[in-house]
Amino acid sequence: MERTGPTVRFSGLLAAATAAVLVAGALVATAPAAGAADVDLARNGGFESGLDGWSCTAASGAVVSTPVHGGTKALKATPAGSDNAKCSQSVTVKPNSSYTLSAWVQGSYVYLGASGTGTTDVSTWTQSSGAWKQLTTTFRTGPSTTSVSVYTHGWYGTPAHYVDDLTLVGPGGDPVVIPAVPAGLKTTAITSSSVALSWNAVSGASGYTVYRGGTKVATATGPSATVTGLTPSTAYSFQVSATNAAGESAKSAAVTATTTAGGGGGDTKLPARALVGYLHSSFANGSGYTRMADVPDSWDVINLAFGEPTSVASGDIRFALCPVAECPNVESEAEFKAAIKAKQAAGKKVLISIGGQNGQVQLASTAARDAFVTSVSKIIDTYGLDGLDIDFEGHSLSLNTGDTDFRSPTSPVIVNLISAVKSLKAKYGSDFVLTMAPETFFVQLGYQFYGSGPWGGQDPRAGAYLPVIHALRDDLTLLHVQDYNSGPIMGLDNQYHTMGGADFHIAMTDMLLAGFPVAGDTTKVFPGLRPDQVAIGLPASTQAGNGHTTPAEVSKALNCLIKKTDCGSYQTRGTWSDLRGLMTWSINWDRFNNWEFSRNFDAYFGN
Repeated sequence: MERTGPTVRFSGLLAAATAAVLVAGALVATAPAAGAADVDLARNGGFESGLDGWSCTAASGAVVSTPVHGGTKALKATPAGSDNAKCSQSVTVKPNSSYTLSAWVQGSYVYLGASGTGTTDVSTWTQSSGAWKQLTTTFRTGPSTTSVSVYTHGWYGTPAHYVDDLTLVGPGGDPVVIPAVPAGLKTTAITSSSVALSWNAVSGASGYTVYRGGTKVATATGPSATVTGLTPSTAYSFQVSATNAAGESAKSAAVTATTTAGGGGGDTKLPARALVGYLHSSFANGSGYTRMADVPDSWDVINLAFGEPTSVASGDIRFALCPVAECPNVESEAEFKAAIKAKQAAGKKVLISIGGQNGQVQLASTAARDAFVTSVSKIIDTYGLDGLDIDFEGHSLSLNTGDTDFRSPTSPVIVNLISAVKSLKAKYGSDFVLTMAPETFFVQLGYQFYGSGPWGGQDPRAGAYLPVIHALRDDLTLLHVQDYNSGPIMGLDNQYHTMGGADFHIAMTDMLLAGFPVAGDTTKVFPGLRPDQVAIGLPASTQAGNGHTTPAEVSKALNCLIKKTDCGSYQTRGTWSDLRGLMTWSINWDRFNNWEFSRNFDAYFGN
């Protein structure tokens, strides 16, 4: 959130990914003659039956009728972001046998390979674009190898490429049999809205299906999955089956789990549809000062902007009303406190918001953590506030090198913030209201990048809010990510979405509710939040921030998320009828804009 007019802070936060050095010269060879017993084992290698038999990453693969090498169809695969457009197929083979893998490709930096050979995995590639070109490589299976994965993929940042007439020639393997029933199903983590499961891997399985109460709810390629979108304090029964090309096993023995109560979630503290706004209480800018008593009844949550630290690393947070010299119409401290009590008597919540654009807070030490708890408590007690809003921006949160799992963070600034908030929650009890207002860079960007990455070089702030949200999800009343001042962000459809229209808010909000694998790692899935824990963050006017969305587009976003209508090209993973509402920067800017934002909220929800 900004004290001044809009600035774009996203650009430069994350360096563009650099491609690996490619060895010159593709390995293209003439295929040896097949033996009498050799057959082509690839299924649907000409893609005449669409993607039958093939598994392509995200939405990267499609079948087209032009260009083709043979027949009437070919594969078109399009890299996007961190997705290199890989399409693969598991093939049954014989141990200690030789195989020749071949395909015709068109495009730059197209790869063909085989993995799981039991000996040396192989790949080959071509650098040239233009005409169709044949890639061929050979391998020998190991003494116990009965299946291999054959694949093609492109390279990051390159245009779409095409693949056709893929063959794997060699001795046919034994018939595929349905895999055994998975054993060892157990729960590994339980929250108010999710249950994480794991089980023993099954030999010969290419995937797994998870059932809740007999209904299919998830699939996985490995022996673990997280089921999201659950109700607090509710018992559920889960089973899992194993699948491969021959079919699906019977379901495993069931395991039961009861979700947690949800702590400070927003179930009873707010109306079913809530409007959240930031009130410039400690400073003035072009929007002018608005007194607490003059805030309209439309606003259900009022965040006082801002409590700021005495220094970046001190943890000592201070808050004071705007000086008279800066805000001539500022009320007295007594009037301010009385107005807060009047709002609370009317059912409104008033919180202290910590941070903002200028308030960098780094709790790098336990001393800073303890100072944070003490000083924030003093502000809450002095003004009789209902809770805390965390609006850490800039360099407040970042992940140390090697801190790669959002479920068990090790970076001191992350660990200490979580500890501090839990202490405040314990002190004030179940009525304590906790909200957060991160930027998209710190949350949804985590779908692609997390911290400095497995090889270093990424911005360590990427996705850095995820461990905080996850650790505090049972205490969290509302998360309202700032869907503005943002660069393009990849959604669950693996397409980039740009701020300013309904599509951006639909895609960004759907990610929070459906959950997503962090940095593309399907073993590290950020579980979705409950819809009543989520509001959409928008600027109240064109002056308030980059990415202003017109009332008509805001209504379209709400229609899609709540009613699954007006969705455009993006299809949500669910119908989020309990979505809590909207947040805006800011109440002051909305007043400056003749209350356009709050009037639209009231009109849409019939307030």
